[in-house]
Amino acid sequence: MLGGNELMQHIVVIGAGVMGRGIAYVGAAGGFRVTVADVSLSALESAENEINATFEKGIARHKITEQWAYESKNRLKFASSLEVAVTEADLIIEAVPEKADIKKQIFEIMEAYAPKHCYFATNTSTMSPTEIASYAMRPDKTIAMHFFNPVHKMPLVEIIRGLETSDKTTEVIQEVAQKMGKEMVIINEFPGFVTSRISALVGKEAFYMLQEGLGSLEEIGKAIKHGLHYPMGPFELADLVGLDTRLNNLRYLYDKLGEKYRPAPLLEQYAKAGRLGRKTGKGVYDYTGDGMVEKT
Repeated sequence: MLGGNELMQHIVVIGAGVMGRGIAYVGAAGGFRVTVADVSLSALESAENEINATFEKGIARHKITEQWAYESKNRLKFASSLEVAVTEADLIIEAVPEKADIKKQIFEIMEAYAPKHCYFATNTSTMSPTEIASYAMRPDKTIAMHFFNPVHKMPLVEIIRGLETSDKTTEVIQEVAQKMGKEMVIINEFPGFVTSRISALVGKEAFYMLQEGLGSLEEIGKAIKHGLHYPMGPFELADLVGLDTRLNNLRYLYDKLGEKYRPAPLLEQYAKAGRLGRKTGKGVYDYTGDGMVEKT
């Protein structure tokens, strides 16, 4: 249990998807005991396999030692019962889809079964930590941690304070992020925070450009990537994040901040067609063959 000198030992990550498994990796690598919890056994198995593969790649590239990987993997557990998993948590990081009803359900379980000293964090790129905190009964201990994909490579975590987030909670979460090896910014809540507002605008405008025939997929992507020194083009990023996730984020920002975030009809078409990006094999690009191929 956390005492006078706060000692964070056990982190529970709820959600074994792309973000949850990445958070679990950096948590275990940072020295924490980590339990990945998900009701889907197949998701847990996939997460464990991918995390192990990430460790193996690190060893092969001489980024980490075998001993370090062995010790980190031994700090990881996987659980299919959320209620049992959270009973001994010092921090719970919720990493489920960006849907209010899903997050509400998860936070109600967290509140009912987590110990009183436990801190709550939501991994969200746009949603209000104040609203999410209202799903439980410890708003002073609730905060947002916005990780970036892929978590083990992207250096930043946005830490977003809700209306009632305490200074102590902010300090504790900063220490956690630091142990995970992350750079961080501490900001106050506003829809989209810093990075999602900018990224959503760039991505949205790129889809409008493609829809309007301003340039080809390759030319628009190349111009933004090399002209603005982005690590990847906007369509590559959308496929990595997931076109459904990008669309949900834009709809949320459009509702909160107005017309400048209206999603392009072309993006909505991709989502309706089930072309959601890398996770489905096809998005803006086609990943079903060798490499990344234009799929317009």
